[in-house]
Amino acid sequence: MNDADNTLNSASQPLEERVNNRSQRPSSNAFKAFMASNWAPSSQELPQRDAVARYAATRRKAISAQFKGERLVIPAGPPKVRSNDCDYRFRPHSGFAHLTGLGLDHEPDAVLVLDPVEEGNGDDGGSHRATLYFRPLAGRDTEQFYADSRSGEFWIGARPTLEEFEARLGLPTAHIDQLETAITKDVGAPEIGGISIRLVRKVDENIDALVDTARYNTAKDPENLDLEVLDALDEKLSEALSELRLLKDEWEIEQMKTAVSATVEGFEEVVKALPRALTHARGERVVEGAFFARAREVGNELGYDTIAASGNNATVLHWTRNTGRIHAGDLLLLDAGVEADSLYTADITRTIPAGGTFSDIQRKVYEAVLDAADAGFAAAQPGTKFRDIHTAATTVLAERLAEWGLLPVSVEEAISPEGQQHRRWMPHGTSHHLGLDVHDCAQAKRELYLDGILAEGMVFTIEPGLYFKKEDLAIPEEYRGIGVRIEDDVLMTADGPLNLSAALPRKPEDIEDWMAGIYRTEEA
Repeated sequence: MNDADNTLNSASQPLEERVNNRSQRPSSNAFKAFMASNWAPSSQELPQRDAVARYAATRRKAISAQFKGERLVIPAGPPKVRSNDCDYRFRPHSGFAHLTGLGLDHEPDAVLVLDPVEEGNGDDGGSHRATLYFRPLAGRDTEQFYADSRSGEFWIGARPTLEEFEARLGLPTAHIDQLETAITKDVGAPEIGGISIRLVRKVDENIDALVDTARYNTAKDPENLDLEVLDALDEKLSEALSELRLLKDEWEIEQMKTAVSATVEGFEEVVKALPRALTHARGERVVEGAFFARAREVGNELGYDTIAASGNNATVLHWTRNTGRIHAGDLLLLDAGVEADSLYTADITRTIPAGGTFSDIQRKVYEAVLDAADAGFAAAQPGTKFRDIHTAATTVLAERLAEWGLLPVSVEEAISPEGQQHRRWMPHGTSHHLGLDVHDCAQAKRELYLDGILAEGMVFTIEPGLYFKKEDLAIPEEYRGIGVRIEDDVLMTADGPLNLSAALPRKPEDIEDWMAGIYRTEEA
């Protein structure tokens, strides 16, 4: 073979196969036969039912009641490429996790299908029968066992079998090879005896394409298929799944407490790491790393990218580069949350003096934000509107800004809808729902979210702040470069708000004592 032939053969190799050129994997029949032999048998003992199973069944029944006679398709989503052939750590779609009770990274490409049946004949007397479709563990006598770097046990470890998932979840399971038939069978216009589909879109492109093709192939007039109508049907399902999470059940509340407790541990680790952070050119990265280590030790992952912002960086609302140096006279704004194995996340912010003691001006700003947070707690009562928390907190901030001579108008004018000048120093909202997503229930209707009534079982944040940028010429120089946010995770009870993150000190003197206590313990 000449050089031209070699060049032709190399160029004809598909691009998607070239990533394996480095692998040098053996392919002889002798190797394959040897790899398929002499493995200990897998355990035949089935696991016990997960505690979440009955709660997930109740959630599925609630969704079933809203979409009688329609097939519901909720994908977990595929792995997402980070770079070349390396994936991000897998996390399923929150709607899928909520309805199945599955967290962690067991089920990439899995799909939950709720198939309509006659009312009362479905799961738990509902209107649907649910099936979880996924790709189970390949046998050790298959090439996938050692050759598939995305799903082979040799590469990523064992995955549950169909039987194991069914035992854990009380949810029928089926091989993903049966999914196409399960989704597309009997699809068509309801008026001619077909079944309509609702899909959680933009989670798995392959499932989107499968559903779209089924709709097109069964439409009475495919050329005039109204895609906007179909998109609206799908959006209604996403909306319903989001609104279902507005009220947390007992199991979810316990998961939130677990996530908050782990996050408190992470904040303590940050204080322990501060002396080293003060000596490092990227002290913010030292802080970020200390919190991340605790998140991985006691939880699944970070709930979101950690904000470890010191000095003027603390005036950047979502400063996640964390490349700055920390000076002893700086404030450190740490906004961080641990995601539990169940995928429920905390979201807590504390602003602490890097050197252990607040300056007078730092304390002044901090106490104004603390007063605003306390006003938010006072406003957060069952029966009041979610938006009332924000109004109460920002009104206090406007009053403090006026007292300091920073407001260009009166408090009354500033807090009016036509004014809002005080928002120059706090342009974000005061609260958001919290749960499986750090900004949970995000697809809920405005009348159930912002204009919604606070009710027992809601979990949300209260997080006012003041951000005085060093470039801000509208304020005296002494304020510039100070950023403060205080954020707590709140459970609404029948008796009022319960601060889930109260274990972390909030008052400035308590923060100073807390930090000093950690340092004394470390030195002992």
